[in-house]
Formats: sequence, C-alpha cells, structure tokens
Amino acid sequence: MTCAACVRNVERALKRQPGVQEVSVNLATERASVLPGPQGVEREVLVGAVEKAGYGVLDLQDEAVPEDAEREAREAAIQQQTRLLRVGLVFTVPLAALSMARHLSQAAPDLARLTPWLAWSGWPPLFWLLATVVVVVLGRQYLAGAWRALRNRSANMDTLVTLGSGAAYLYSVAALTGLLPETGEYFETAAVILTLITLGKLLEARARGRSSEAIRRLMQLAPQKATLLRDGEERVVLVSALQPGDRVLVRPGGRIPVDGLVVDGASAVDESLLTGESLPVDKTPGDEVIGATLNHQGRLVIEARRLGADSALAQIIRMVEEAQASRAPIQRVADRVSGVFVPIVLVLATLTFVAWLAIGQVGLAQALTHAVAVLVIACPCALGLATPTAIMVGTGLGAENGILFRNSAALENTRGLQVVALDKTGTLTLGETQLMALQAQPGWSDAELLRLAASAERGSEHPLARSLLLAAKARQLALTDPDSFRAEAGMGVRAGVEGRQVLVGSLSWLEREGVALDAGMAQSAQVLQEQGQTAVAVAVDGEGIGVLGIADALRPESRDAVRALQAAGLKVVMLTGDNRNTARAIAAQLGIEEVRAEVLPQDKAAAIEALQAGGKRVAMVGDGINDAPALAQADVGMAIGGGADIAMEAADLTLPGADPLAVARAVHLGRATMRTIYQNLFWAFIYNIVLIPVAMLGALVPMLAAAAMAFSSVFVVSNSLRLRKLRLGS
Repeated sequence: MTCAACVRNVERALKRQPGVQEVSVNLATERASVLPGPQGVEREVLVGAVEKAGYGVLDLQDEAVPEDAEREAREAAIQQQTRLLRVGLVFTVPLAALSMARHLSQAAPDLARLTPWLAWSGWPPLFWLLATVVVVVLGRQYLAGAWRALRNRSANMDTLVTLGSGAAYLYSVAALTGLLPETGEYFETAAVILTLITLGKLLEARARGRSSEAIRRLMQLAPQKATLLRDGEERVVLVSALQPGDRVLVRPGGRIPVDGLVVDGASAVDESLLTGESLPVDKTPGDEVIGATLNHQGRLVIEARRLGADSALAQIIRMVEEAQASRAPIQRVADRVSGVFVPIVLVLATLTFVAWLAIGQVGLAQALTHAVAVLVIACPCALGLATPTAIMVGTGLGAENGILFRNSAALENTRGLQVVALDKTGTLTLGETQLMALQAQPGWSDAELLRLAASAERGSEHPLARSLLLAAKARQLALTDPDSFRAEAGMGVRAGVEGRQVLVGSLSWLEREGVALDAGMAQSAQVLQEQGQTAVAVAVDGEGIGVLGIADALRPESRDAVRALQAAGLKVVMLTGDNRNTARAIAAQLGIEEVRAEVLPQDKAAAIEALQAGGKRVAMVGDGINDAPALAQADVGMAIGGGADIAMEAADLTLPGADPLAVARAVHLGRATMRTIYQNLFWAFIYNIVLIPVAMLGALVPMLAAAAMAFSSVFVVSNSLRLRKLRLGS
C-alpha cells in the first residue's frame, strides 16, 4: 500500500465479504484487522478479497514465526527499492548531466566545440534510451499500482506519479518522432521524477521499519533456550518445548525464560522491561516471576506456569500491536480528505493544463510541464502516514516504559485530560495496612480487643482484615473461627465469635446498628483519623469495646507523582472509602487539595461522573475489582499495578508497575504523541495547500516538485521517529 487511497481500497474489499462486521487497515504497519460477525468468515475468503483487489497478502497465521516473516518481508521490500534506486541513479545521473550539457552547449557554442563529449548532448535518441530504461524498470511498480486503483474505480499516489512521469515521457517521445509540431523533449523530467520518488519510498520504508523497533526489541529479549531440570539433570532445551509444571534453572545474569513461580533460590530481578520500575525486585520461593526479565546475582529454580501466547510478554506485545492497528479518532479527518484528494488533484492538473494553453503565451510543452508539476507535487502519502506512524512510535515507547495503551483512542484522549482521580488504596499507598494503635475501653484488654476483632475477620479478604490477623499472629494470640460471618461492603463485618455477636467496622456503621458508644471511643477515633490512620471500631453484643488504628503506608513515589500531575496542569482528586478526617490527613501529606471521602465501592463510578460535570475530561486510576465501573466511566481508565483482571479489562491503558509516577509519564507520552500528530497533519495539509497552487502558477519545475513530494512523507515519518528520544517524566 502506498497511501490512504490504498487503505480505503483494501477496507472496501474486505467489508464487501459476507460475515465481516468491522475492518481496520493501517498504512504504517501494513496490517488489516477484521472483526467477524456472528456467522464468521473464512480467512481464505479475506485473503482472496485482498488479492482480488490487487494487493499482496502475507498471512501471518501460516508462518511458524510470524514476526520473523513480517520482518523478512519488510527487509525484502527495502532491498527491492534499493535495487531500483541503483538502476535509476545509473541511468538518471548521466541523463541529467547530458540535459545540463545540452543547455550549456546552446548557451555557449564555442565551449561545446572545445569539449567533444558535449556533442552527445545533441543526440536525442540517447536521451530516449536512458529515460526508457528508467521508465520501464522504476515506473513499472507505479504503473501496477495505478492500474490496481483503476480496477477498484479509485485513484491513488501511484496514479499521480504514473500520469506525471508518463505524460512527460510520452510527450517527449511524440516530440522526438515528429508527431507534435513543437520541438524539445523532457525525458530527464520523467526519469528524475521516478528516481526521486523511489528514493523517497526507500527512505520512508527504512523509517517505517525503525518505527516498529520497540516491538522487535521486546521480542528479542525473550530467551530462545532454557535449562530444564529433570531427574536431577540439567538439559538445555528450546523454550517452545517447555510444558507447564517444568522446572527451569536461571543462573545469575540470565534472563528468565518463562512466567512462573520461584520454588528454590533467592535473587533480585530487574522487571523494568515490563513494569518501567528501575529498582530490582527481590524474589524468594513462592514469588511469581515474569519471562524475559533479568535475574541479577542469585540462582533461581522456577516452575513454569504460563508459556507462549499466554505469557505476560506475549500479551504485552499483542496489546501494543492491537493499539497500533487501531484507528485514532483524529485519523478520521485525514481519511475524509484522502477520500477526495487524488480526484481533486487530477481536476486541478487538468485545469492547469487548459488554463495555460488558454492564456496563449505558452506552448503545449510548457502547459504540460506545469500540469505535470501539479500531479507530482501532490502528496497523499503524508496525510495517510501522519497519524499511524506517530501512534506506532508512541505505543512502542510506552510499552518500553511500562505503559500499555489498549487502543490509539486511549492515547489520544490523554491529551485533553483535566482531572485525574486517584484511588487511595494500592495506588497512592502500598496496599499493605498495618495495625498502628490499640485503644480498649475500660474493662477490656488490648489483647482481648485484638483477639476478638481478628477472630471476626478470619473470613474476610479485606486488606484491613489481613493487618489484624498479622498483628494477632505476631502477638501469638489464640484465634477462633467465627460461627457465622457476613461482610457489609464499605462498612465492616458481622461475625459470631464464641457465642457472641462481634461487629468490626466504621464508627458510623456501628452507630446505625444501635451499638452503645461512649464519648471516649469517638474521641479516640478522631485522634487516630487526624494522624492519617483508619479508625476501626469493635463492638461485642451491642457494646463498644475499643478502637483500632490501622494505616496504609504511602508509596515513596506518590508525592512526586502528585506534583508531576499538578505541574502538567491537571487537577488531582483522591478517592477513598476512609472517613473525611483520615482522608484529609493523607491528602495533606501528598499535597492533594480535593478529596472524595467515604466513597463506597459501588459509588466510585458516580463520583467519576460527578467530576465529569461541565464537560471535564477525567482519568481514573485504580487497581481493584471494585474500581472497574469507575475505570469504565472515566474518559481514560488506568489500571495500575498487578491489578485485577476485571480492572484491566475495563481500563483504557494498563500500568503493570505499581509506581504512580507512571500515570504522569502516560499523560506526558499521550500529549507528546498527539503534538507530533498535529505537527504531521499540519505539515501534510500546509504542504499540499501551499505547493499545489505554486505548481499551478508555473513556479515549480516537475523535478523540484518530485523532490518535494518524495521528501514530504519522509519528513512525516522522521518527525514521528523523534518521539523515540522523548524522556518520559522529564
């Protein structure tokens, strides 16, 4: 495919097939994604439709290693353009030199007599011979593309190039053979047009290859071999031969070959490849590890769990490829223009030719020259490449920095964000609560208060319950299993312990349940909340027996993350189920001014909707199952950390690391990518808007027009590649 018109032809061919629901074709990646309807559609039908439209197909499903096949196809295309360019240069350079010599000999006849070789410049058949080789060898690919477009009842870049170079060549042949009354040939114009545009295609192909390097680098990090441990022996095998349950040995400095569980050994593992976190993570037996990450100083024995397409690396690559294949909303503007661009250029070229002839001050040759310049200067390629190349580089850079966009629309939406809502637990905090204080009522000991509360929480999976159980274990308290248990979402738990009814939860909930609370408990709870702790009240048989202070330590990066978001002009809001006093104390430590406290899990989506009032664009950052509705409600949902699967499904982008600074980096990347897209589109539109009229006025010769056209798309791709130098977070 050469331009947006080709994309439209392929999409049209695929959409016509029965069973096809949705089609997306990407010019930069040269991939087509098809969503079949309920009745389905055979791949062979789709391949046949594309081939019937005149385009070649590389079906990656048929390849043993799809990525290698795709890379080889790209390299073969680059080699072909290189060979064509060499042929073009070998014949075009002498042709251009002879043309210059002819003009020189006409201007200075005496010099021509002193320089015998200039005599060749006066022999037109030599011009014809050199130009014919270029037109036949280099022009064949453009003629094939133009014919393909004509069969599809459309026009594309190849149409413009073929008409421009073909008109110059055929006019020159007609003038040479005396079929036209005017003399003078433009063989060098046809040859230079084709050679310069082929040079542009080569540079563009190389640049487009570099734009997909991020995925290639990720693939290359995956080890091909592993040391299998079986029956006490070590054996080197291909990773593809491993099965779930196999145990592999990873020595210091080696890359972990599979996703799995550490069963022996201890080490620190560099997971920056996938999470973006620079500090190594300690791994001991029972910890999960990710394939392709780097083992540092220790020896690890790992039991394989997820292999091949199920591995974390494969899922990341698949997610990046899907994002790159998707079409950003802003692309619709370029698509609408591209749909009518080439026909408009053909009309303008015809009008140019007719107008110059009508003026009467120029001949047929000069009018044709101006029309050819209009055909050649127009560049639909730049319009087609402006958005997808930037998306490719942006999503690839994101993957290398632990930022995974679900689609290009998510990347585009980050640019317009005004508010970022951060869920407190697990996002701003470590998500590992600790018991900080015990304040029992008179007649009750701290130990008994903790024992009853921990026994009641034995059936709970809430992080607060875990902190109570760990504290009871550390104090060696004897716990009992509850006779009955019921969790009240966002409130607390109700359990039967040793024949007594125990309530553990917020003070307000206990009050609503009719528990007798004295002023001392309320005062103790307020003091704990002002210290940034969550106050958990405990009641037995309707009587309050004490208050527990539980705190979740802030992540060390949270303050910097909030400052970075605020420096980017974003309003930061904290969402939490904590009471207002505790929430305000934590927010004050982070520099967050607005807090939505006492938000129940089921009310988070409503809180996001309230923030969106007045048309504000809001991002939601969370990591839990109860965050999924809010993530879906937000304009941009970000699932951070390990996260729950349902949260990641609802999110627009995933941040595998637990670092909240990744939120600021994602916004930075989204804005930089969109800025690049706007620059590309501005260039593509302004280039055509300015230079087409210049060519129509006769101020551009076709050779200069060809050079400008060749390098316009190269400029767009090169500008997109500048994103690779972006320092995220700077």
